[in-house]
Amino acid sequence: MTMPHVLVANIFFAPYTYGGATVVAEEVARRLHDRHGWTVSAFSAVSRDDLSPYALRKMQAGPIASYVINLPPGRAYAEMYSNPVVTEAAARLLQALAPDLLHLHCLQELGTGPIRAAREAGVPVVVSTHDFWWLCERQFMLTADGRYCGQDPVRIENCQGCVLDHSRALTRSRHLSAALAQADLVTYPSDFARDLSRKSGIFAHRDAVWRNGVTQPGPQFAEAQARRRARGGPHVFAFCGGPSQLKGWPLVRDAFASLRRQDARVLLVDGAPQGGWWDGIQLSRLPGQWTVVPRYAQQGMDDFWVEVDTLLFPSQWKETFGLTVREALCRGIRVIQTDSGGTVEHDGPDRDRLLPIGAGPECLAKEILHALDRPGPPPAAIPVTSFGDQAEAFVQLTAGLIEPRGQWPRRKEGWQRRTA
Repeated sequence: MTMPHVLVANIFFAPYTYGGATVVAEEVARRLHDRHGWTVSAFSAVSRDDLSPYALRKMQAGPIASYVINLPPGRAYAEMYSNPVVTEAAARLLQALAPDLLHLHCLQELGTGPIRAAREAGVPVVVSTHDFWWLCERQFMLTADGRYCGQDPVRIENCQGCVLDHSRALTRSRHLSAALAQADLVTYPSDFARDLSRKSGIFAHRDAVWRNGVTQPGPQFAEAQARRRARGGPHVFAFCGGPSQLKGWPLVRDAFASLRRQDARVLLVDGAPQGGWWDGIQLSRLPGQWTVVPRYAQQGMDDFWVEVDTLLFPSQWKETFGLTVREALCRGIRVIQTDSGGTVEHDGPDRDRLLPIGAGPECLAKEILHALDRPGPPPAAIPVTSFGDQAEAFVQLTAGLIEPRGQWPRRKEGWQRRTA
């Protein structure tokens, strides 16, 4: 039997990698190819002045053929979620590649058109949500002043004071809900994300919680970590969220400023694609040692985490998953975090010490002191899902959608939904 061919679509994909959802899309795709023998192609976007508007270019990212469409600036609001030119490009790709499955990740700016194109081509569709784009035009359920709106469930009629044009937001909401209902399977990275989506009126033909994996520590990590800790030195905190209210940077800054302790080192990860997140941020007056470090790649993250004792994750919104938290936990690194949605669905330590969203810097300062002054050994590594586990779960979830190539029905007049 010929192994399946899956076409993966995400707003970014290698060689243009950015964001946690892109990491998940790429890593699962690689493991489907390497471990399961699947053929994998990718469809993603760029926005470049040196290419014609909507030009489609083929690039090769390792074993994966990557097809990149150039999205021009100045597109209309509706084209961000339903773009007929992108839909036509997706249709041409589906016709040329004849994949057995279309796997859609983050579709902001690409739009829902690939779902329609797959229906017309008779290709089964899996949509994997990573954020709240399907519920909120701001994607992360943030108000205009950058605060988590807290709707549970989300009701579009309550968004009038937040969106610029409520009528077009309503049209968007209805369009996305109808489009998602046409997918064969919708996956969510956490129970929190699925529960909120269901309560908010997202109805899928079939849905499932498909938890994201992380890159596991290498075989030499524990030994290198033990050597580093044995050398002593200041307790090392890491903050990967950037200088924003959303990720809790003001809390981190104010908490350390209030302590006036010099026996701590803080690593600030610069996650911007070209660097510069922390440019202009005043750090010299904060107590302790503060260092800005480049964002880490998947292959080299052990070099970063081996230096860290405690991850600071004071996120101020209900996130759908939290890759960074899991990366730390599986390496025996303590986590100080807020009670932030899907980020707490793990077996990590200190669950009784979760910080409430909206709490002041004094709550975080208390936990920082607890980490600095706590006697005893560091926590043990916590088992978390790997990308290999996630790929295996995907194979199982989609087994009923994929039949031997050339033997499952393709109807010229359109898409035919299978029954379970």
